[in-house]
Amino acid sequence: MKRHYVLTLTLLLSITGCSPQKPHPLQSKQAASGDWTLPYGEWSFSFVTPSELPAEVLHARVIDTDGYLYTFNTLDPTSRSPDSIDNWATAVHGVSFNNFNKVKKPPQYIVFCWESYIDKQTYETSAVFGPETWLRMKTPADHTWDGDAVWYDNITFGLSPGGKVNVWFPDVAGRPSLPVKPLKMWTLAGNEMTLCKDYVVPGGTFNFIQSTQDFIKGKTYPYGDWE
Repeated sequence: MKRHYVLTLTLLLSITGCSPQKPHPLQSKQAASGDWTLPYGEWSFSFVTPSELPAEVLHARVIDTDGYLYTFNTLDPTSRSPDSIDNWATAVHGVSFNNFNKVKKPPQYIVFCWESYIDKQTYETSAVFGPETWLRMKTPADHTWDGDAVWYDNITFGLSPGGKVNVWFPDVAGRPSLPVKPLKMWTLAGNEMTLCKDYVVPGGTFNFIQSTQDFIKGKTYPYGDWE
């Protein structure tokens, strides 16, 4: 994807007001050239953290393959992965049911603002997706679950110290999650942020978490391998 397209998306999301499903003529050639309607109607996105290294997503925006902008001021909770102690578990899942984090067509672009408890820092993460991801979302898995087709209808973002973000398609029945490779993904902090400057909470959103302080005692930052 050309750099000027990424910059255009970033600029748009920085200046656009908060209204869900607002149409924009922002489609890549790949998005405009195909029908990316999903067989299951809507996909969802989730956020998850290591078991004892919490974070919270404060705001998100998505541009889908039709060029629609979705703005999320209310999000489903950022959950903890109980099996991700000092590295990510092989099967990573977010919340079991999404009430808010839903979009009709696959994502061209997502940006979200999130706060790390460990880092005492707000981050702005952006990701650009392409046909490889969209086709995976439209194509059933090569296995079934209780006789039904399995769809990769959720994208889960793993948030870890240092602004590190991993992306997966969760699977079913304990199967390993499938890594998702965005065309481009980057994270900003501090004065480099654009959109997320408006979502920094003075003093942070977290209260003191004793279990996390106990977990990191005697350990070295970032308290695990989060690649």
